[in-house]
Amino acid sequence: MALSYLHLFKDKSMSLWLDLLGAEIRYVDTKNFGTIRIAEAGKGNPETLILQHGINGHLEAYAKNIVPLSKDFHVIAFDYVGQGLSSKPVREYNPIMLAEQLGELMDALGIEKAHLSGESLGGWVSGHFAATNPHRVLRLMLNTAGGIPIVTEKGKQDLETFIGLNRRNIDNTPTYESVQARMHWLMHPSNRHLVDGELVDLRLRIYLRPESRAVLPKLNEILAHHDEYLIPLEKLPEGTLFLWTHDNPIHDTESVKAAQAKVPGSILYFMKGNAAHWPQYEAIDEFNDVALKFFRTGTVG
Repeated sequence: MALSYLHLFKDKSMSLWLDLLGAEIRYVDTKNFGTIRIAEAGKGNPETLILQHGINGHLEAYAKNIVPLSKDFHVIAFDYVGQGLSSKPVREYNPIMLAEQLGELMDALGIEKAHLSGESLGGWVSGHFAATNPHRVLRLMLNTAGGIPIVTEKGKQDLETFIGLNRRNIDNTPTYESVQARMHWLMHPSNRHLVDGELVDLRLRIYLRPESRAVLPKLNEILAHHDEYLIPLEKLPEGTLFLWTHDNPIHDTESVKAAQAKVPGSILYFMKGNAAHWPQYEAIDEFNDVALKFFRTGTVG
């Protein structure tokens, strides 16, 4: 037993708690969105970087990045309202409403301006926030973001597949297997070992909470109305970074190239390491290096 326990600490992929050592986990009250769970590190650094997770997710999606990025930035990751361990009012959800929540969280924390990085839904929300609140955004990274036009038939089929995987955890009582299948979809085939027992059990326990069960159908509707809430790409700031992978589902390489072409002065970077939808979790060192350089300098080269 002792040898097995020691092995957990030698394998850096084995514990989210080890990844988050040095970060503070706490709850913040907002004006209209209830209590929001955040992870915070690097207090005292002059510039803030806010990291935002994907749909039906939680802040641990950035467990591998919060502390490493805090050497240069005041880093905050949080659970969107209705997700993770934040408040879960049963109401209509969409990316514009979640962008309003982001603004209220920044207000509650006394943050006037911040760098934004969001994956999937997090990028979708970040794009809407940046388009409507340009004065509050320093630099913007859209990390395998949702909310851009899907231009290929494969991408459209991927969206239907993902909606179906989500429904397995909504229409039925979630199980270890159904949650694992949904999370495997996020990963490059060579990285599915990263979907370990701790990560699956964490998400399963969140999904099984009665308040989560009540709100999950509302969250899945965000995907069903994807094209009604596209990011206004023409309003994104010059210098926006599209950080992508060649194996990202739904919003594939052709879709991101078409979207990036609509944002003057923007940057498109494809991850070199194996990654699909969670590059920040799958190719950790590369992601952190690119993020640090981009948010310091506005470049990735």
